[in-house]
Amino acid sequence: MKALLLPIALSLLAALRAQDPPSRPLEPQQIAGTWYVKAVVTDKDVPNKTRPMKVSPVTLTALGGGDLEVSFTFMKEDQCHEKIARMQPTGEPGKYSSDGGKKHMHILELPVEGHYMLFCQGQLQGKSVRMGKLIGRNPDLSPEALEAFKKFAQRKGLSPEDVFTPEQTESCEPESD
Repeated sequence: MKALLLPIALSLLAALRAQDPPSRPLEPQQIAGTWYVKAVVTDKDVPNKTRPMKVSPVTLTALGGGDLEVSFTFMKEDQCHEKIARMQPTGEPGKYSSDGGKKHMHILELPVEGHYMLFCQGQLQGKSVRMGKLIGRNPDLSPEALEAFKKFAQRKGLSPEDVFTPEQTESCEPESD
């Protein structure tokens, strides 16, 4: 009986580890640079009209003390807006917070090389919101990365049916008539 216990325990441990992507400690310098948003998933409570249909690259900048600066542009009411957020490390590898701990971002490496998931939690118009973004170093969408992203999003309680792939743009530009 004891001889069976070890293989069962090891297979359970392997199954649990397979549930989430490898969680190696990420240094800010490893993830600094330009990243393309390849897919997005949000809570069902986020209205479709607030979901970004066009996205520009996200820039992550390593700052002193382990802080990260996240910057991107987006369209709102036919005007370009730039969002810059300074994220502080929480002490847990790959996890950052801002706004006095009201917003959280977890950077997770996916099993497809060069692809990460940004899993964000915070407030939008007074409601708690969760969002995942599949990011990569180039704008090309990898089917393997998209599938891994959908599976991981589902484990985080987000529906794979709500995953969408926004159009890539180099910068924020108003629509022309």
